[in-house]
This record gives sequence, C-alpha cells and structure tokens, in this order.
Amino acid sequence: MKAHDGMYIDGAWRPAAGQDVIEVVNPVDEQVIGTVPAGTAEDVDAAVRAARAALPDWAATPPAERAARLAALRDVLVTRADEIAETVTAELGSPLKFSQAVHAGVPIAVAGSYAELAATYAFEEKTGNSVVHHEPVGVVAAITPWNYPLHQIVAKVAPALAAGCTVVVKPAEDTPLVARLFADAVHEAGLPAGVFNLVTGLGPVAGQALAEHPGVDLVSFTGSTAVGRRIAAIAAGQVKKVALELGGKSANVILPSADLAKAVNVGVANVMSNSGQTCSAWTRMLVHRDRYDEAVELAAAAAAKYGDRIGPVVNAKQQDRVRGYIEKGVAEGARVVAGGPEAPREQGYFVAPTVFADVTPDMTIAQEEIFGPVLSILKYEDEEDALRIANGTVYGLAGAVWAADEAEAVAFARRMETGQVDINGGRFNPLAPFGGYKQSGVGRELGVHGLAEYLQTKSLQF
Repeated sequence: MKAHDGMYIDGAWRPAAGQDVIEVVNPVDEQVIGTVPAGTAEDVDAAVRAARAALPDWAATPPAERAARLAALRDVLVTRADEIAETVTAELGSPLKFSQAVHAGVPIAVAGSYAELAATYAFEEKTGNSVVHHEPVGVVAAITPWNYPLHQIVAKVAPALAAGCTVVVKPAEDTPLVARLFADAVHEAGLPAGVFNLVTGLGPVAGQALAEHPGVDLVSFTGSTAVGRRIAAIAAGQVKKVALELGGKSANVILPSADLAKAVNVGVANVMSNSGQTCSAWTRMLVHRDRYDEAVELAAAAAAKYGDRIGPVVNAKQQDRVRGYIEKGVAEGARVVAGGPEAPREQGYFVAPTVFADVTPDMTIAQEEIFGPVLSILKYEDEEDALRIANGTVYGLAGAVWAADEAEAVAFARRMETGQVDINGGRFNPLAPFGGYKQSGVGRELGVHGLAEYLQTKSLQF
C-alpha cells in the first residue's frame, strides 16, 4: 500500500474507512502534489482504540527505554532531514534553506531534548511523609497546524511519549505530507505498535471527532483562538485536559536608548520569517515618537529586500485573508510604506512584504492576528504609554524589548503580559517554555514545562 492510501494506525499503514481524499497543493505554482485520505470518525475511533490498547505497556516502560526510543527517532529524523525539508518546501512554499534550518532542524533538536529529559526527569519525588508520582495522563490527541508542520507535531509527540502517553495526531490538511514522513520515521525507529497513530482529515470532521472521543484524555491543539475555544468547550463537557497554543499579536518594543537600526532590521526579519505565518511574530513595532520617522524609513527599506526572499502564504484563502487585512489597514487610515494589497506575482499565493506607518492601537491591523508578512509600526509617548500599547490586545504569546541597558529592557519585559520576551534579539531556546497569556492559550510546550503538560500527579502517604 502507498502511504497516501491509508492511515498509520497500530504500527501499520491501513486503508482509510472512506473514499474521499484531500488534495495537497504547492502554494508556489498552485499544482496538486499529492493526496491523503480524508479521515472519518471511524478512522479516529480505530486510532484511539489502538492508542488505548498500547497505553498500559508504554506507560510501564522504564523512562530510560522511552528515552532510547526517542533518541532513535531523533536519529531517523536526522537521516531524513533533506527529505523533510524538501517536503515542507513543496507543501508550504517555504524557501529550501529555511526549511532545512527550521522546519527540519528544530524538530530534530526538540526530539533530542526530550530523549535527554525522559532519561533525567524526576518522575518520583519525596515530600514529607509522601511519595509523589508523576504519571502519564493517558491518550493524547495532537491536532497540529500548517505553519510549522513538523515542529508542531514533534513539540507534542516527543514530550507525550517521554511522559509515557500514547498519541493520535491529526495534522493540518494543507500540510499533511511531512506528517506521513514522520509516521514512517516513527516506524523505522521501532516504537511499539499503537504508541503513535496518524489520521489525516479535515478539522470539522476528523479533528472534531478526535477532540470529542471519550477515549482521549488530553487534547493538545495549536491553531486559531476561535478553534481553540471550540476545543476547550468540547473538553469541558468531558472534564478533559487541554493544552492550547493559539494566536498572537506580539509587540516589539524599541526603547529610546536602543540601537534603532539593529532593532528595526531584526524586527522586520522576524515578521517576514516563514512569510509571516508565525503565531509569535513581532507584528507590532513600538517606537518612541522622537525616533519614529527614522524607524519607518529603516523598516520600509528592510522590507523591500524581502520581495524575492520569502515564499507564498499557504493557500488562496490565506492570501485573500491577508490582502483583506492590508486593505482594511488602508481604509482605517494607516499608511503603506512598503508592499501593499496587490499580489506581487500572477501565479502562486504570494503577498507583498508590507509595512504600515501611522498605525494607532485601536486599528484592526493592530489588534487582530493577520498571519502574513505585514508589520504595523506604532508610536508611543513614554514608557508607560509603550507598556499600555504592548499589553493592549487580547493576546499575550511573545514579544521583544530593545534597550542599550539590558537591565532596562528586562525591567520592561517583566511588566509585559506575554509568555516569552526576547531581550535585544535573544535567540530561540528549544528548552524554554513556549505558550501564552490571555487568549493566546493554556499550557506550555518545550522543555521540562512541556513535559509536565502530559503528566498527572499521584501522592502516596506513609
């Protein structure tokens, strides 16, 4: 059987319950590059049953052995890195160098980090006259997005497996091909049958069936806040645990003492990365009024360099959505200083790298997640005004602060209502907790805090 003809359930590729398929389209040339089955509730039920059957043995497997299995999985991902990068480039449109460094490289690092954590984590501890056990929560439903298609799978599957959970993954329908490569990697790494299962399909069908399934103990979802609310409501009906990584509208605060050119250039690069399809992107640049005009000029010049350096957005719907936000920004009085709503190419789902000046905090483009290569530059009067603007959205996922004095930047960052803040361009850390405040989500991914999401606690008193 060819991989696209079935689902990966209980350690093997099996025929899908239905006949419908989902076409996977290359967003660069708009050509169909493959198909996957459109999973049904019947497929989901088979996958969950397989995960439940495999749970007792996997949960009882010594952590050192689970660590060895994860290390083997990491090693397989290393050998398949080129194929992974090429596949993500084909289905997401990401430039190949970015796919190699990020879409293939980061999941390898994350898988390796959990191989180490599984071997060293204190699954049992003593406090007073009690012994506290940290045990797997059970069967995990991992519903993942299209923007970082392999990273988001590994960021859920690796800690779940390290904890002793079993997993059913439902990947995004736009980018399911790399998920199938991952299933092959799991198989090659020798994980026991049923520990990992994959069902492709549409969110309202397969995704909802998975979230609703009574055999699932935890739903880990990354995606829009609207869908996150729906999943939370479903889980509440069953008193089921959720981990939600949702939207963002992160502020990049450039304090007056900062190196303005560096802060602006790094900020523009951050927004344009992955064609703006990053939930933690610093899409609001906050600049003091005395340096505002200079920052706008620098940002416009920087954005102009990205015209041929970024890929398309994922599909026609997303292209229309992003261009609609750009038009909304113009209609509300913001000034386009780079890019604009017109498509830069006749073919492909491309959006021009766009920078807005004269943006006010109440504008739609300053409040809502656009998920495209669009930057809004806002002016602030003083530090308190900057803090008010930075915290003035329903989101709180990420952010950045720049200042000549690191202590000054840290002091400001501590008052930001957001899950993580980069100080003067701080580097991504796959061991640091990732997740948001407010409507950006519930729970954390990555590192020891990500592992804790997949554990439940039992105390024994003596």
